[in-house]
Amino acid sequence: MSNGRTLSTVANPKVETITLWKDFLALIKIGIVNSNLITTFTGLFLAFQFTGKSFLHNIDLLVFAILGTGLIIAASGALNNLIDRDIDPIMSRTKSRPTVTGRFKTPAVLTLAIVFLVAGEVLLFSASGMAGWLGIAGVLAYVVLYSMWSKRQHVSNTVVGSLSGAIPPLIGWAAVDPTLPMGAWALFLIMFIWQPPHFYALAMRRTEEYRAANIPMLPVVKGFERTKKSMLMWVLLLFPLPFLLQGLGTGFVVFATLLNVGWLYLAIKGFKAKEDLKWATSMFVYSLNYMTILFVSMIIFSLFI
Repeated sequence: MSNGRTLSTVANPKVETITLWKDFLALIKIGIVNSNLITTFTGLFLAFQFTGKSFLHNIDLLVFAILGTGLIIAASGALNNLIDRDIDPIMSRTKSRPTVTGRFKTPAVLTLAIVFLVAGEVLLFSASGMAGWLGIAGVLAYVVLYSMWSKRQHVSNTVVGSLSGAIPPLIGWAAVDPTLPMGAWALFLIMFIWQPPHFYALAMRRTEEYRAANIPMLPVVKGFERTKKSMLMWVLLLFPLPFLLQGLGTGFVVFATLLNVGWLYLAIKGFKAKEDLKWATSMFVYSLNYMTILFVSMIIFSLFI
């Protein structure tokens, strides 16, 4: 006779492990970690190229910078999930986060974040003092200035949040050259200016969810037309920045400018777009490709200087 249980109701350890791993990756925001490590590596690689230091003879700096940055960003992502666990259930893209479902409890998240943060900072300070201090600045900017302060109170929250997102390439550069010359700050400015139009495009797609969560994103407070004007302004601000990296050669300056022209053309098209959300999606996709292609191209062009 059956005891009422079926095979489908028996927990599968393998499935449970896979789900736990996926929840862990969601907790540390692995997508953000990976994208920021691209910019960190670019900063580090360009510093090697411009200083003439041997990349192969300084692999330890690569390990310290990449692993250390990855750990502090993961820690920051976990803390952000913890801070936002009261509003995440309202938004469809965040309602399945493990801090919402209860998969990861507050003590566990705090422990993981502290361990990752300390380990990451030890690695960054092992690379250079400047890399370590920049890491601390990035964490404070994301967790305190953005997550705990501006996100829920100010329409400028996206701009404030852009500070932390612009620091990883500085960390990478500082691991090799703590003096941080103009090239390093050019990467910082590119990342800082790139983020508002990127996140405004995402915010347009999620306007109603942000409104329901009472998050004062620009499209919620000022509307789509104002958001489009702001996105256009930020894209225009990108145009002078390739000239700060003339050490990569004229080819890079031309290539980067063409990428900017493409984004500008798309931004201008938004004012005549019949479907705002479709246009916002195209802007979001272009911004992702823009960042990846631009930073990979920096590495490629640096090989020929």
